[in-house]
Amino acid sequence: MTIDASSGTPRRKKVSVRDRTYNYLKERVLSGHFRPGARLTEEHLAAEFGVSRTPVREALHKLEQEGFIKALETRGFIIPRDSSEEIEELFDMRALLEGFTLRLISQSISEEALKDLEGTVRSAEDALRMKKIDEVFKWNTLFHDTLHALVQHKPRLHQIMVNIRKYVLRYRKDTLLYPDGGKRTVEGHWRVLLALRLRDPDLCERVMREHIREAKEDALKTRLE
Repeated sequence: MTIDASSGTPRRKKVSVRDRTYNYLKERVLSGHFRPGARLTEEHLAAEFGVSRTPVREALHKLEQEGFIKALETRGFIIPRDSSEEIEELFDMRALLEGFTLRLISQSISEEALKDLEGTVRSAEDALRMKKIDEVFKWNTLFHDTLHALVQHKPRLHQIMVNIRKYVLRYRKDTLLYPDGGKRTVEGHWRVLLALRLRDPDLCERVMREHIREAKEDALKTRLE
């Protein structure tokens, strides 16, 4: 944010076409909009986004460097299909980190934060009842975002969590679509919330690891379909 010299009021910095294109494409990749095996080309994406091919090309190469897409030997890129071993490794790392994170949070979480989390779970539960999977995805993502924000004062841990979640988000919507996947996720969040209210560090770590383990099982099942 910059300051308008004439008025002294804050003025938001304009987002460049390059950054806007990158952020939009990355969000679509991480949200599962593009299925594993889907091919991405400059021409089609530029036409879809209403921009020139240059910012699309730059965004694609940046996403390749970050490991979210892979270049084809011919023209274009592809959404990779991770192996079962890669999925297991990712979720196992996430279980360790999120379990440890919840242990830390349990010792200092405020009543206000607990109420925010409860409201998020209730919203996800309502969306699940109405079979609005996109809404369930949104509220479940917010639940974990809220937890991670509580460890921002530990920048190294927080950054590692953010980096791992970038990859996990690709699977979350699929796991919600799996039979009872959404129900298990919401129930898991209620258990996490109860453990936090009890302020039991051991229970918090155990419950979160179990929650991630269930997500891993669903992710592995959806990969086989």
